[in-house]
Amino acid sequence: MRFQLLGPLALADGPDTVVLQPSKPANLLAALLLNANSTVSAGYLQRAVWGEEQPATAKAALQTCVLRLRRLFAKHGVTGTAIEAVPGGYRIVAGPPTLDLLAYRDQVRRATAMDRDPEAELYTLRDALSLWQGALLANVRSAVLHRDEVPRLAEERLRVVERVCDLLLGLGRCGEALVDLWTATRVYPGHERFHEQLIEALYRSGRQSQALAEYRRVKDFLREELGVDPSPSLRRLELSILRGEELGPVGQAALAAPAPGQAAPVVSASAEAVGSGSASGAVVGSGSASGAVVSRVVRGETVPQPDAEPPGSEPAPAPASGPDPAPGPNSATIPTPVTVPPGAATGAPSAAGACAPPADAGIGPVPGVPHFTGRAAEAEAMAARLTAPPPTGPADHRALAVVVSGAPGIGKSALAQHVARQVGDAFPAGRLLVRMTRADGEPRTAGEVSAALADALGATGEGRALLILDDVVDADQVRPLLTPGGPPGTGPGLAVVVTSRMGLGGLIATHGGWVQRLTAFTEAESYGLLLAALGAERVEAEPEAAHRLTAVCGHFPAALRILTARLLTRPGLRLADAVDWLGDDPLARLTLTDSPGHSVTGLFDRALDRLDPRLSQAFTHLAQGPPELLADGGPEHEGPVPEAVREQLADAGLLEDGPPGPYRIHGLLRAHVRRTARIRDRRTEKV
Repeated sequence: MRFQLLGPLALADGPDTVVLQPSKPANLLAALLLNANSTVSAGYLQRAVWGEEQPATAKAALQTCVLRLRRLFAKHGVTGTAIEAVPGGYRIVAGPPTLDLLAYRDQVRRATAMDRDPEAELYTLRDALSLWQGALLANVRSAVLHRDEVPRLAEERLRVVERVCDLLLGLGRCGEALVDLWTATRVYPGHERFHEQLIEALYRSGRQSQALAEYRRVKDFLREELGVDPSPSLRRLELSILRGEELGPVGQAALAAPAPGQAAPVVSASAEAVGSGSASGAVVGSGSASGAVVSRVVRGETVPQPDAEPPGSEPAPAPASGPDPAPGPNSATIPTPVTVPPGAATGAPSAAGACAPPADAGIGPVPGVPHFTGRAAEAEAMAARLTAPPPTGPADHRALAVVVSGAPGIGKSALAQHVARQVGDAFPAGRLLVRMTRADGEPRTAGEVSAALADALGATGEGRALLILDDVVDADQVRPLLTPGGPPGTGPGLAVVVTSRMGLGGLIATHGGWVQRLTAFTEAESYGLLLAALGAERVEAEPEAAHRLTAVCGHFPAALRILTARLLTRPGLRLADAVDWLGDDPLARLTLTDSPGHSVTGLFDRALDRLDPRLSQAFTHLAQGPPELLADGGPEHEGPVPEAVREQLADAGLLEDGPPGPYRIHGLLRAHVRRTARIRDRRTEKV
């Protein structure tokens, strides 16, 4: 059992969470936990519970609140944590395992000691931030705590978010930094350091016009809302962008900055990199973000800035700095295409730092798949299909070779990429991977992909080329790419592989092709993946535990990949111990804390978000109900779910098999839906 302060005040035991209803005892518990292991005076506790105007019986009522909390602890089996009466007040004893606030601060302290290892520091800080679960103390109705404690805790989190973004910029991972910074700048519009990081990340990613637009937006906000100009470091950054200057490496400033929790201020990376001058405007102190801006005194001459965007400011995206990776034996010879818009400025950040540019619609060479195992029959059949002579037909018709479909996380992209690497000799013009969805999950339009393909295919050599259209949302998204009028430079020699969660039967009907539908691994394939990823020595030392681990993962490829990644970071962990650890809460532990997007729950959530709301509701009903719901008749008291609905869910990869056999839901997916419903409908507890 543990207490949660970083969000609604709650008691948690594994996946089960009890959120406390607003009450006087809840106010008291929050005040004690915020000062855990310290004596809190009775006077302060009374103000926290009742406010500045307290009833005459406040002292006796405080004792009653303590008694009610002790009963609550006993009811929920809270052990090792007690409210102690001490001279002058009360104290609650807790530690990092039992209080998320202490766990968070412990992680931040550990990160401080990792300043020589940016990757480790980033991993630890992200692990700490994952403990925040929503609006701070949203169910605690204490004006004193929200006035005195909540701003201080919010500032602690902001300093860590700043540091994380500095580390991401320093490591050249601007795309990841942008995800955090878009949110941070909108939630905290007066926090200039976040805006500076966002503008820098945009510019280093080759998005000069967006960086300038963001600068103008924050300048307008500061002048209209607070009556101040942007900080000197922000103004210098804008000037460098207008001039198309290189910012230089961010690593020296960002990675050498003191970690969160230290007294030294966090200094702007761009201020150090761009040139001389004070970076005082980037210092982040305590207190509210807006207050920090208002209290700043801008000294020196203000640099006049043009209000209109200069002509030709749209940059030409530049290749990432650093040497190209050495090609593997089957690597494509196609460079990542770079589209230069008409009239693009040549003075844009041609070497704008460590971040790779967005590089045009997610098109690039087909990467290798580490530790690829299993799927031997499927890979052999696909390779034979792809290397067969191209079919005869109209010169402007592109034959659809293979559709690889199946559930989210089943390994469609991995199989397509692995086979593409295997058959490289049959495609001397190279192989291209086209991401058909953006990083935020939104599908790309056929028009934008077609335009990007025209440039990419024009860069290929002579002969046949292979195209993988990855994560296609529906047939309409890809059909224009396979019909007359497609991108120039394509013809019958181009083989096309489509990966999709959908069955895409309509596409097969109109364009032909062959379908490879993937299901979960066999037990032997799952064991083989563990052998390939963890090494024979570790796995064969505990073969029974290895088989049990694969069973807990439901032989689901994505779950096995995440599991092996976690086990590789813990080389001393016995597989038998990992079975118990994973089995306690597999859904919560099948995630990578330094990369929250890599999780089984996130994978399933993104898949369910794509569903039509009515289908999503029907699937939730099926997953929460008994297996008989999937049958044609269904339980008498439930009634059947129409076969048309079940067929649509099967086509979306969420149901397995189907007529003439029975439908099934994978165990992990069923458990995820039930867990999500339980969390959504979690009960509240009166104290």
